[in-house]
Amino acid sequence: MLVNLNKVLPRARAHKYAVGAFNINNLEIAQGVVAAAAKLGAPVIIQTSEGALEYAGMEYLAAIVHIAAETHKKLPIVFHLDHGKEESLVERTIKSGWYTSVMIDASRYDFKKNIKVTRRIVELAHARGMSVEAELGPIMGQEDLVNVSQKEAAFTDSEEVKRFVAETKCDALAVSIGTAHGAVKYVAGEQPVLDLKRLKEIAAITKISLVLHGASSVPHALITELHQSCSRMGDCGRVHDAIGVPEAQIKKAIALGISKVNVDTDIRIAFTSAVREKLLTDSSFIDPRKLLGPARDAVQQLIEKKIKLFGFR
Repeated sequence: MLVNLNKVLPRARAHKYAVGAFNINNLEIAQGVVAAAAKLGAPVIIQTSEGALEYAGMEYLAAIVHIAAETHKKLPIVFHLDHGKEESLVERTIKSGWYTSVMIDASRYDFKKNIKVTRRIVELAHARGMSVEAELGPIMGQEDLVNVSQKEAAFTDSEEVKRFVAETKCDALAVSIGTAHGAVKYVAGEQPVLDLKRLKEIAAITKISLVLHGASSVPHALITELHQSCSRMGDCGRVHDAIGVPEAQIKKAIALGISKVNVDTDIRIAFTSAVREKLLTDSSFIDPRKLLGPARDAVQQLIEKKIKLFGFR
């Protein structure tokens, strides 16, 4: 069944677990995500980025998610627009009637304009029973159409949070505490460290649902699997410098109040790794189902691990 963020995140925060928010770009990824959530009986947030909409089309991706919700009538599924930076696209998403939730990312603006833009989107969405996620403090990194340089990035100012939430009336808030978008989140040799003290201060100020973006952990096992036989493919440099957020720190962030964790990069790595493995080990087929089926299964296995990592019982 399709629900909005307010149906799943408050309970997650109260019980100190997080709901996984997973980006989809095609049928197989969506199937893998839903299969994992259904197997574990866990609520799930299915997200489409602006890049995904450019690639597959809003109508196609919406149809996939709506069929999944109809098939799994008791499984809470949030259909969410991730990182809506263009107001016109966010408005179109709201008016489409397909989504149950949107994110308006006006973090690139100054504080007052961020409030103004976010508040207007909240009014439009709430009038249709949809939830809204906002962002305070641009989160560094590059992924899809999101591109924030180290110079442009800024940690969330805990003193601004209370006013921002009160004036925008947003339902969830993405905070910047040291995560980053993309596969290469940190400089090689640096110890990835989240500002958990800042997160604790923010959580003490507001009861709103808090969101962790750029939270792929890029597990070493995934990278090792991706690079198996890479000399045969000539792609040993693929995500060579990838450094993710340590899983132990993700757990600590959830314990301190994070109730939604976004994952995209890890899905891409798992999917690509499975496709490569099939191409390398079976040269006889021309059936795309034999190529994409294992990738779908790899996504399901990854999502099951993520749901468990995020503490859902």
